[in-house]
Amino acid sequence: MSDVAIVGIGMHPFGRHEGVTGMEQGAAAVRAACKDAGVEWSDIQFAFGGSMAAGAPDTMVSQLGLTGLQFINVMNGCATGGSALFSAYNSIMSGAFDLGIAVGFDKHERGAFRIESGNKSGRDWYGGSGMALTTQFFGMKINRYMDQYGITQQSLAKVASKAFRNGSMNPMAWRRQPFTDDEVLQSQMLSYPLTQYMFCSPGEGGVALILARADQAHKYTKNPVYLKAAIVRSRRFGSFEVLAPSLAIEHSAGPTIDASKAAFEMAGIGPEDVDVAQLQDTESGAEVMHMAENGFCEHGEQEHMLANGETEIGGRFPVNTDGGCLANGEPVGASGLRQVYEVALQLRGGAGERQVPNNPKVGYTHVYGAPGISGVNILTT
Repeated sequence: MSDVAIVGIGMHPFGRHEGVTGMEQGAAAVRAACKDAGVEWSDIQFAFGGSMAAGAPDTMVSQLGLTGLQFINVMNGCATGGSALFSAYNSIMSGAFDLGIAVGFDKHERGAFRIESGNKSGRDWYGGSGMALTTQFFGMKINRYMDQYGITQQSLAKVASKAFRNGSMNPMAWRRQPFTDDEVLQSQMLSYPLTQYMFCSPGEGGVALILARADQAHKYTKNPVYLKAAIVRSRRFGSFEVLAPSLAIEHSAGPTIDASKAAFEMAGIGPEDVDVAQLQDTESGAEVMHMAENGFCEHGEQEHMLANGETEIGGRFPVNTDGGCLANGEPVGASGLRQVYEVALQLRGGAGERQVPNNPKVGYTHVYGAPGISGVNILTT
């Protein structure tokens, strides 16, 4: 059994791209990853692809080439990209293949997080009446958390302003205009305490990662990044999740805690060893809660950490250096792979003006989504 290395990374810019399908964005990411690894599409032995709204990923072979490779489609909510990577990782760890790819892409319609999207009636009465369940759930969840652990709305604004500031330095990001804390706080209130600029938006984009056996990585790159853990976990009974029809009397921690513990155990390291992290930030509150759920602080310590700038690019624990979901938007199939792309770039030392200083050597990525799925990856140089 061999370790796994990421030897090629490719990305199509996130945002809105009129006249370009989601599939075409995914194919562009694949071509970029192949170029980065110095391989041809015909060299790829297998693929796992994820998309929620832009078509079956395996049909992209019509654009890339009909080579007969094994291609399996993955759909797992916001963890779709992470699940594709998990599957690719294990395909190489099993010894079945030496070189493969994980790709994710999407192209979502404009608008907020809606339950009924593009319905036949032509009118979204539920979301259009302000009853979009996901945004309300996020507001309720962070509201309860703030009350329990003394987190202020100012901290939520700091998360968002950091994201847009980092995004302004990322040529692949969608939202590249920085905002101050006050501008975030004064934007339209959507679901208290979350304002408009504290939410990400469904968007478009594609990411591809080429994986190889670690003992063959030198054939493709001089600076491989090693995937030391790839974990996906679902919810336990009693966890507080969006779309749940009821709330159990018994309380159980969410899937992020299980995924994080398993990943650290697999990698043989602890939270204190991580130099740069990407945490799911569908909205500002998610990043705050996930800092603790992933083991990087105790509940409530986020207030102090954010006030002291510890999660900034030059801080003690940089989080979402590429702007996260807030600045990049969330094309669901690509979002988890975007995180890994960014961490790989940071560990290579190739992130430009947003590069984390002091040669980071350990990176961490985390996705979380409905109805309670979490994926964690740990990467090292």
